[in-house]
Amino acid sequence: MAVPVSRALLRPLRGIVTQIPRSGVTRSGCRQLSVGLRVPAIQKPEEAVLESRSPWRLLGAVFVQRPAVISRDRSPIEKDFAELLQQTELERSLLADHELRLLEDAERVSRKQEEDYDSDEDSGQDIVTAQDLEDTWDQKLRQFKPAPRVTGSIQKQLLNSEADKKADRTCLERCLADSLVLLVKEKIGSGDVWLLPQVQWENGETLRETAERALTTLTGNSIKATFLGNAPCGVYKYKFPKDVRTESCVGAKVFFFKALLDSGDLAPNKKGGHVWVSKTELQDYLNPRYLEQVSRFMVDL
Repeated sequence: MAVPVSRALLRPLRGIVTQIPRSGVTRSGCRQLSVGLRVPAIQKPEEAVLESRSPWRLLGAVFVQRPAVISRDRSPIEKDFAELLQQTELERSLLADHELRLLEDAERVSRKQEEDYDSDEDSGQDIVTAQDLEDTWDQKLRQFKPAPRVTGSIQKQLLNSEADKKADRTCLERCLADSLVLLVKEKIGSGDVWLLPQVQWENGETLRETAERALTTLTGNSIKATFLGNAPCGVYKYKFPKDVRTESCVGAKVFFFKALLDSGDLAPNKKGGHVWVSKTELQDYLNPRYLEQVSRFMVDL
């Protein structure tokens, strides 16, 4: 019994069926149909590479972040809440050993002022009282000077003009209560653009190795950083300027990797080739579309 074949099932075979000979009948009585398939020509390896080459360059970029060095100043609400907690803890707490000793010393002094005081009661008592210890601690506290929350270079910066403020952003010891991000100036086409450190991907290496190479190839680099994971945290695609764009090279796809700064800094450059900026200062340097992608994975630490 012949089984009807839908034309919709035969449509994918168009173009590959080259010959359908006449059907024959086998000894078992079943019809036999032979179909010839067109075998594609074998391409040379060079031709396959040319056809698979993408017009987009792959780049690996590193997002180097210096965590905050000191804690941020408390807001008015945080200050009020901290004072409330401290007052509640003080009211519900028990007296410490030092506070009990202060009461004992005060009681001993009051007994000395009585007429029936016997001096033999204080035999074997410590000469140094708890109040003497507090006086000694207060003197040491007055001699202690905490580190400034604003570095000396920033103190000078506050007195300078706006141009000096931007020039001082090459210093790593600034904005100690905020996280800082490393930006470098690169020449794309005929103009200079601020970007995260990036280099082009090379055959045989992973994208993370490309990002690590972007950090180690900076001029005068002595930075040591810890990379967070092997997968990129973001991607950005952009086209090259028209004066350098070709059919085989349209633009670039940048894959970002996060890293935390351990130690080191970039050598100062007369051209101002790098800056350390906070999250709010990124908009002064980065392209809006580029900044939008970077802001997605930037977290204040």
